[in-house]
Amino acid sequence: MTVPDGTLSGSGLTCLGFLTNTSLTFMVRSLIRRVLGRQDRGAERPTLELPPKDSRERARAMVMGLQDDICSGLEALDGEGRFAEESWVRPEGGGGRSRVMREGRVFEQGGVNFSEVQGEELPPSILKQRPEAKGHPWFATGTSMVLHPRNPYIPTVHLNYRYFEAGPVWWFGGGADLTPFYPFLDDARHFHRTHQAACDSVHPDLHKVFKPWCDEYFYLKHRGETRGVGGIFYDYQDSNGILYKGQDPQGVAAQVSGGLGARALGWEQLFALGQANGRAFLPSYSPIVEKRHPMAYGDRERQFQLYRRGRYVEFNLVWDRGTIFGLQTNGRTESILMSLPPLVRWEYGYTAEAGSREALLTELFTKPQDWHGDSSLDDRCRPHGAIN
Repeated sequence: MTVPDGTLSGSGLTCLGFLTNTSLTFMVRSLIRRVLGRQDRGAERPTLELPPKDSRERARAMVMGLQDDICSGLEALDGEGRFAEESWVRPEGGGGRSRVMREGRVFEQGGVNFSEVQGEELPPSILKQRPEAKGHPWFATGTSMVLHPRNPYIPTVHLNYRYFEAGPVWWFGGGADLTPFYPFLDDARHFHRTHQAACDSVHPDLHKVFKPWCDEYFYLKHRGETRGVGGIFYDYQDSNGILYKGQDPQGVAAQVSGGLGARALGWEQLFALGQANGRAFLPSYSPIVEKRHPMAYGDRERQFQLYRRGRYVEFNLVWDRGTIFGLQTNGRTESILMSLPPLVRWEYGYTAEAGSREALLTELFTKPQDWHGDSSLDDRCRPHGAIN
């Protein structure tokens, strides 16, 4: 099914498919202005490696392929649910595919989306900062996903992988994060271990920065909590060698990146990074679903899941850059909010019972942890049956 541009879009972190023509332009301008303006204008800007001639086709094929593979894998995992697809076309160039599953055996609701947008030239305000992009059409593509399982023992999960290019100016971004309600230590470790292996396949220093960057990005400042157990997050990765390009120069990710120094990765390596992590999603998540789906639950667990889903809503509406850009630039509201859970509840002044399984979530699993290296986590989880 094809619908006019702007009447259907995608979902997820900074996914361009959220937006209408006008809001797409505003979002891209804002993102590029903020990113390209980071460097000291008085300093000499390093020359980036030029992308390959077929960079756009390869980036598009990668994220479309990830969408196809992930949807096929999720349908097989669910066993009953099927993704319904709607497509949109952008007259100026590009389009997207939005795929949604509702009321499956495992997934109460989920979306896996692809978008591609392009324009003839960047606005003058950005070209002033990066004159080397003048005369070059810009291009952006990405895939994003959010899954909300029904069983409270199965975590919510999110991913997004994307690419931007304007002539010699280009970058990759992406990541995946896990949000459990009744967490198990082995699940968190498996999710992190799988993505670390994907990062290490490109360079052994990447995960050292991208793991704490994820903890930093998916953080609810007004609650003093991380959204979940994290995963990886990276953005604005090009060949200048700086791994951390986030918002907190005093944070752990910035300190680790500074200590490591430059890690000059070329286009091919960063392309491989997105591909490796995108392909790592199903192996990182499917075993968790298969292990937790048979677990019985009652009204207590369901009500706590719905309450904690409220935190997911709070993050997306208050802190997530993609959601904020979409809402502030007149994007299609239904598409922007598709990443939200289908059911959720709030409870004034709720406090989990001391020593309960619910209290363990906020005491341990919504704070940055060294999931592999801290053996004390086992001691804290064992009394609750929360290891495996």
